[in-house]
Amino acid sequence: MTNTLEFGLDTFGDITRDDTGPRSGAQVIRDTLAEGILADQTGVDYFGLGEHHRPDFAISSTEPILGALLGQTARIKGGTSVTVLSSDDPIRVFQRFATLNAIAPGRAEITIGRGSFTESFPLFGYDMADYEELFREKSDLLHRLLTEEKVSFEGKFSPKLSNVTVYPRPEAPITLWRGVGGSPQSVVEAAMNAMPLMLAIIGGDPARFAPFVDLYKRAHEQLGTAMLPVGVHSPGHVGPTDAEAREEFFKGYAKMHEMVGRARGWGRLSRAAFDAEIEQGSLYIGSPETVARKIARTVKVLNLSRFTLKYSSGPQDYRTNLRNIELYGTKVIPMVRELLATETV
Repeated sequence: MTNTLEFGLDTFGDITRDDTGPRSGAQVIRDTLAEGILADQTGVDYFGLGEHHRPDFAISSTEPILGALLGQTARIKGGTSVTVLSSDDPIRVFQRFATLNAIAPGRAEITIGRGSFTESFPLFGYDMADYEELFREKSDLLHRLLTEEKVSFEGKFSPKLSNVTVYPRPEAPITLWRGVGGSPQSVVEAAMNAMPLMLAIIGGDPARFAPFVDLYKRAHEQLGTAMLPVGVHSPGHVGPTDAEAREEFFKGYAKMHEMVGRARGWGRLSRAAFDAEIEQGSLYIGSPETVARKIARTVKVLNLSRFTLKYSSGPQDYRTNLRNIELYGTKVIPMVRELLATETV
């Protein structure tokens, strides 16, 4: 497991702060590029960017940042976390990632999902009543574009294609992951479309997702196809000590929880609930050893091929994000590999 296990970092481009207050969206985008380069330098395997269209996140277009990152590195993979395909154009998504794939063959990846926010629907003229149908149709078309050179397709929301080849043609396969938050049907669809499975686990004991992994495995067995990688995306923060990591992360994380919660009817996040989620749930916060032990347990319980830490959550101090990345790459990743190799999880 340890030879094939990959470690990633995710960010949505949360608006961070410095000594003078919130940093601008433009500065956060520049910071994100620097963070991706640092991730590559410290041994991280994957760097993912989430797409949002809100004032608390800076990244609405992932591919330009990924192009800059992949053009300045030689090893790290870059992709989305996630591409909100329902409100995008599958043909343009294919073309953008085929272009990235030309810049960095085999290193540009796509993760598609419905997304946890809906601002893109009215922004791009889509009706929320079509939420499910949009995603099904567009994911089908994108899958065909990635697996067939000549594509014929007809749908409600897409142009009719008759034996069409879309350019540029990828020189290397583009990996298409399916992001899943908690839908068994989505797990089965991922297996049916030969997509690796990325589980977004943002709360509760990660072991409760073991039935999803088992369902994914059984779906492949029934289809007669080989089991594909399974990954997990969860929030976290690495600090010098457990106490420092918690203090550094809580204020910004609670603020993010409050901003999102206004629209979703969430109550205020208490410090007790925060601490309980660290100790029993899916917040990976603490010293390098504490975070490494928790990641190793999740990897083992779910038999993962990739673990991705969402390192930026809310208006954190941008400097602690940089230190988080460095500690994750230089301390946590080697510790997890050692723990799994020695079976001391």
